[in-house]
Amino acid sequence: MQLFLKSIATCALFVFFIYSTAQSLAKVQDVDDGTRVSYRSSLLNRTDISQNQSPFHSRRLRQAPDDGGLEGTETSFKEESVQDRATKTDSEEIRVCGEGLVLPLWMPQKNISMGDRLIRGFVYFLLLIYLFVGVSIIADRFMASIEAITSIERTVVVRGPNNEKQTMHVRIWNETVANLTLMALGSSAPEILLSVIEIYAKDFESGDLGPGTIVGSAAYNLFMIIAVCMVWIPAGEVRRIRHLRVFFVTALFSIFAYVWLWMILSVISPGIIEVWEAIVTLLFFPITVIWAYIAERRMLVYKYMDKNFRVNKRGTVVAGEHDQVEMDAEKGHHPMVGFPSHRNSDAEAFDEARREYINVLSELRQKYPEADLDQLEMMAQEQVISRGNKSRAFYRVQATRKMVGSGNLMRKIQERAHSDLTEVKAQLQQSDEEDPDEQPTRIYFEPGHYTVMENCGEFEVRIVRRGDIHNYSTVEYETQDGTAVAGTDFIGKKGVLSFPPGVDEQRFKIEVIDDDIFEEDECFYIRLFNPSENVILSVPQIATVMILDDDHAGIFAFSDSSFEVSESVGLYEIAVMRYSGARGTVIVPYWTEDETAVGGKDFEAVRGELIFENNETEQKIQVLILEESSYEKDVSFKVHIGVPRLAPDSLHYHDELQAKIQEVERKDTKDLTELDRILLLSKPRNGELTTSHVRIRESKEFRATVDKLVAKANTSAVLGTSSWKEQFKDALTVIPADESEFDDGDDDVEEVVPSCLSYISHFVCLFWKVLFAFVPPTNICGGYVTFVVSICVIGIITAVIGDAASYFGCALNIKDSVTAILFVALGTSIPDTFASMIAAKHDEGADNCIGNVTGSNAVNVFLGIGLAWSIASIYHMSHGMTFNVEPGTIGFAVGLFVAEALVAVAVIMFRRWNKNIGAELGGPKNSKYISASILVFLWVFYVVICTLEAYDIIRI
Repeated sequence: MQLFLKSIATCALFVFFIYSTAQSLAKVQDVDDGTRVSYRSSLLNRTDISQNQSPFHSRRLRQAPDDGGLEGTETSFKEESVQDRATKTDSEEIRVCGEGLVLPLWMPQKNISMGDRLIRGFVYFLLLIYLFVGVSIIADRFMASIEAITSIERTVVVRGPNNEKQTMHVRIWNETVANLTLMALGSSAPEILLSVIEIYAKDFESGDLGPGTIVGSAAYNLFMIIAVCMVWIPAGEVRRIRHLRVFFVTALFSIFAYVWLWMILSVISPGIIEVWEAIVTLLFFPITVIWAYIAERRMLVYKYMDKNFRVNKRGTVVAGEHDQVEMDAEKGHHPMVGFPSHRNSDAEAFDEARREYINVLSELRQKYPEADLDQLEMMAQEQVISRGNKSRAFYRVQATRKMVGSGNLMRKIQERAHSDLTEVKAQLQQSDEEDPDEQPTRIYFEPGHYTVMENCGEFEVRIVRRGDIHNYSTVEYETQDGTAVAGTDFIGKKGVLSFPPGVDEQRFKIEVIDDDIFEEDECFYIRLFNPSENVILSVPQIATVMILDDDHAGIFAFSDSSFEVSESVGLYEIAVMRYSGARGTVIVPYWTEDETAVGGKDFEAVRGELIFENNETEQKIQVLILEESSYEKDVSFKVHIGVPRLAPDSLHYHDELQAKIQEVERKDTKDLTELDRILLLSKPRNGELTTSHVRIRESKEFRATVDKLVAKANTSAVLGTSSWKEQFKDALTVIPADESEFDDGDDDVEEVVPSCLSYISHFVCLFWKVLFAFVPPTNICGGYVTFVVSICVIGIITAVIGDAASYFGCALNIKDSVTAILFVALGTSIPDTFASMIAAKHDEGADNCIGNVTGSNAVNVFLGIGLAWSIASIYHMSHGMTFNVEPGTIGFAVGLFVAEALVAVAVIMFRRWNKNIGAELGGPKNSKYISASILVFLWVFYVVICTLEAYDIIRI
């Protein structure tokens, strides 16, 4: 904000300098003996003369008389001028203002003193500043709608690295096309609309204000903005253009646009714009967009150019231009690889964003080890949005909001990150949060498998009811024989279970018969059937009951040969089962072994012993799985159990079975009885599964969260609004701005309380904020309604700016061409300056600083002048006339700009290819200040020479 106020003060001083200069130049012009008639009055009598003149004639040559009638006219004009000069006072030497299109004229216009003109000029200057602020604020809404439109996504299915299908959302708009069409229109809308509106205001005749603003804005953008960005880069850092092919196309067309403009003004048909010239100028706009798109997508001839591949900073192999690969190599990031990438570009972009999120999450986990995952995910989402590639619209909106006291977009990013995470978590838990009353009534066993000892006596079976439990329900059950037989191994049972309203479970008991005979493990089943009306039997509707013999020490093994766990499981328990007996106390050793999973990194290695007490059938090995928050993870390790042994007699372990087995083992084999052999078989031993593989996979919830958050990680919603309530709240609230964007301080310092300047700028701009809060929010019709309303409002304000600029120049005796090149072009370009400064500081590349400048300059001519002149030339052709445009200052300014633009591009490319600098922006202190000084000199030289030519001090 301080920089903005300093800019206004500098402009005010500049106004008085130009005014004093204009007065001096006007007096010099009055002394000139070669007084000339106006171009419009001369042109009425020279329809045939223009075709016979040299194509390189100047404004003065075309106004010179060629016949007696014109000579007499000029003679009489001279006599009248001499007579007038003898009688007019100094205040009457200044021209009288004409009526504007929208803004009323300040009356009276005659017999005005010099002091009155100064006051009027100052008032018009303040009005222009206020109008520029207003058009910047509505352009904020306009750019937000453009961001909403260009961020529209479509769902695509691509193949992953392992040929699996991935569904993702990708933007419909190509970045290059968006930058050269809607983004360029958003940043240049005032200049383009001013050119069109001026044509209408002057009854479809040419003017100097519109074309002069476009040419002056192009000069300021190319020279001053790039110069500021060069020195604004933090010390020791550089910024390079990443899309070099696109930059070459836009730079070529930006220079060609003004060469073409000079040719149709002064060479092809001097002074006359024919219909075909205007239409071709307009058609160059889509040609530029298409050519840039072809270059960016490597189509046609570009696919045969040198194409390298590189491994980016996240480990993805992507196609890259040769300069990009060299830049990464210089920085020591990743070497170039010599094989092509077969991944779809959309999939690569999605993987890139996903890896960025995971890397940020890992960094935050190390920085905040005590924070829970939800907090880390929210901070990661915030940083991903902050670090992600931002469009020109984002920086333009951020710069405008800082200037007018509407706060920093980083606050909205924080709010957006929190809302994104909340929404994603709600979506993932949606199935769990469904109203159970809306679900059908279901009855099933829980659990569906029971393991009991032969000597347990009886055990309890549990049946649950889920869904709608407000009604009365019944279900029948019965036991069914398996290897265990009713009456011998268990007591069969059959009955009906009743569930009164509100009751969600019922239990019943089954008795197991014990004997002293060694038997294998046996099982039987319990079945549910015949439920009441509106009740569904769900799985498991049949429960399995395993009866373990208690006369054997048991066989020990894992319950499964492999287990798959999520890395977010934490402490994972691996079950070791004891079957075919459960008598005595048995000790089973266990340990883990690394495979692709590494102890201490993926899990905590363990080693120990499991102690199975008498009649205990299951023990669990606890292994801590370490969470890395990996998106894709597939590692494994082994868990082993050793040879089980009976616990020795001690104070803690004592069993008669151990003594009996030891006694039998001391006997000779020939002396063993059948009972002794059975007793030896009852020793504890291992089963088949003594080794189990544990496979660690990524967390499905984490993966789903990452996918959804990455899909939402864009700035379109940050720029846009969702309701009128939100817009009016933002308009009436003073939000502290982070001034670190415009100083060399620490970026981490936040201003908690709004500063005095924030309050001043807020109340100064309050009228515009409240007025533009009536513009429809961007979430209506995807931003298209906001787009249409905003551009209409910009057109209205631009019309007022055109009138105010004309009155301002008239009051201070400054010509429209000079007013356009200096004041109007400067006023419309200040927000772009601040936006480029922010982009230069925070972007990794220079595309948003340099590439968009050249693109906007080309679009301004092709769309701004091409559209306006097409309308005017068609109108004149339909009335049997020609559309006449005096080259004058505009033609001279265009030629001068082309020459200086070539120098500026040469300086930029020299900096890129110079080994000591190696980048367009930043670099060594001396080199960047020298380069910036050259560009500033080019702009000052351009302004001074154009001003001198406009007042005929320099004649071409």
